[in-house]
Amino acid sequence: MPKLQANAVSLTALPPLSLYIHFPWCEKKCPYCDFNSHQIKEGTSNKSGFDEQRYIKALIADLETELPNIWGRQVHSIFIGGGTPSLLSPESMDELLSAIRARINLDADAEITMEANPGSIEANKFAAFAKCGINRVSIGIQSFQDEQLKALGRIHNGEEAKRAIQIALDNFKSVNLDLMYGLPNQSLEAAKADVETALSFKTPHLSFYNLTLEPNTYFASFPPKLPNDDEIDAIFEQNLDLLTKAGYKRYEVSAYAKKDQECKHNLNYWRFGDYIGIGAGAHGKISFPDKVTRQVRERHPDTYMSAMEGKGNALIESKEIETKDLPFEFMLNTLRLTDGVDTNTFSERTGLPLSVISKGLAEASKKGLLDENPSKLKATALGLRYLNNLQEVFLD
Repeated sequence: MPKLQANAVSLTALPPLSLYIHFPWCEKKCPYCDFNSHQIKEGTSNKSGFDEQRYIKALIADLETELPNIWGRQVHSIFIGGGTPSLLSPESMDELLSAIRARINLDADAEITMEANPGSIEANKFAAFAKCGINRVSIGIQSFQDEQLKALGRIHNGEEAKRAIQIALDNFKSVNLDLMYGLPNQSLEAAKADVETALSFKTPHLSFYNLTLEPNTYFASFPPKLPNDDEIDAIFEQNLDLLTKAGYKRYEVSAYAKKDQECKHNLNYWRFGDYIGIGAGAHGKISFPDKVTRQVRERHPDTYMSAMEGKGNALIESKEIETKDLPFEFMLNTLRLTDGVDTNTFSERTGLPLSVISKGLAEASKKGLLDENPSKLKATALGLRYLNNLQEVFLD
């Protein structure tokens, strides 16, 4: 890779912009979860176990700190993740979304997604969320089998999962189901049953993740017995076949959708688009004509809210991505897409000529990890299977 000069970035157009909002509380911390989530406190003065109004006020103030960085730009999608955002009251959700619309240029047809867990789904509450403007919900099902759900530390059972899906389908334009495979002691037949149950609801989108033992989680310290690599490969191939035959296209490593039902917000991440990140521990990426920046906010909700109230912002890091790191960051995201991206997207999003990764492109193609189509940056089937190896080729 040629030596790159510092501050060599020159963007002719800014990428699409999204908004991510982090809600940091959940009813119970799952043993595999490494997200920034905190179990709600029972017996507090707040019935919900968290200070809802204080957090909403902090989020709105946080968004206002970002407005000078995005003047004139349109926001195309909103994703409210967590934690369990569906623990919010519809009144607070309406207050938050109304405040957002008053402050930013939100696309009239914006995709607005909220994550939810089956144990927190109520029919009346979800109807109210839809009236607030939520038009897509992503439900953390993980499995439909009670034994597996118990092993994963989930608070719902299989029947509650099915009921939650039906409530979501009755209220929202689009519904995603999160499923895991490679679960403790999971058999090929059990994994097949989970996917077949999910397919019976005909939701437009499915996410299908391999359970991994992440650092600093309970499972990392006390690992359960998981299927071996060969068993996990067999589960994946079996269920990929089921999903394909049911009309779902695998458009990203772990994401499957019916025609034109891909998640717009996540596509923007994977295409190296921009996103404002507000809330405890939220990350953001904002481009300017001469630089690309990243931000990180205070992780703990109490520290985050105190920072917003005390000094007016909760940033713990705000920095320009070094020019030498941009190629890897771009490839780290875009190579997750099964169709890849057009080669000109590299220069559009990094401000750098494609020639800076020519050595990596040649090496990855030689190894059979990268498609040789000169107009595309696209992993081969082998490259998707060994994605980490492919991405590492582009490390500086």
